[in-house]
Amino acid sequence: MDQNELTVVMSATMNKIKELVDTNTVVGKAIHTDDGITLIPLSRVSFGFASGGSEFPTKEKKGIGAGSGAGVKVEPIGFLVIKDGNVRMMNIAPTNNTVDRIIDMAPSVMDRVDQFIDKRKNS
Repeated sequence: MDQNELTVVMSATMNKIKELVDTNTVVGKAIHTDDGITLIPLSRVSFGFASGGSEFPTKEKKGIGAGSGAGVKVEPIGFLVIKDGNVRMMNIAPTNNTVDRIIDMAPSVMDRVDQFIDKRKNS
């Protein structure tokens, strides 16, 4: 593809989006606490891109009209919590329906069931 003013504008916009939307944006830097807990922030990233233009002849030289735009939305959704070799997802995004709430509660319910079974075995 020929490199013209329009492709230069589009390439510059796409390169900026690549800089914004990388792995470090989705999975953040780990945070270590004094009590041995590691938190890894997680985010949802959405983006949109539009570009357009036209080349048109003029008497002196070829003219161009070009424009591009982009939008990026970074929304924190939760943390991976690592403690004593166990990994849990702690959501901070609001749950919109009952199914999401049940899925969020499943790990803690399973832990309580395991604790109950262990107590019964030891009794």
